[in-house]
Amino acid sequence: MARGWESKSVEDQVAQHEIHLAKSPAPNKVREDLSRKRDIQSLQLQRERILSERTSSPVRRAALGAALAEIEGRLKALGVDLSSE
Repeated sequence: MARGWESKSVEDQVAQHEIHLAKSPAPNKVREDLSRKRDIQSLQLQRERILSERTSSPVRRAALGAALAEIEGRLKALGVDLSSE
């Protein structure tokens, strides 16, 4: 009889665990969200650095402009609205 009670308890624990897993966000989704936020923050910092840099060299200005265009394109691809900044 004790053995049957133990197996029922285990079944209940497994069922409760499955319910908990179904309610919690998927670990991969959480990691993807964190990775996306890190990428956005990094790109925004790079963008700010480029915007704050001053140079009299036309070649350097062109390189900075190209880098800024690429960073802004990547931010837009990640869904960041740059018009409010």
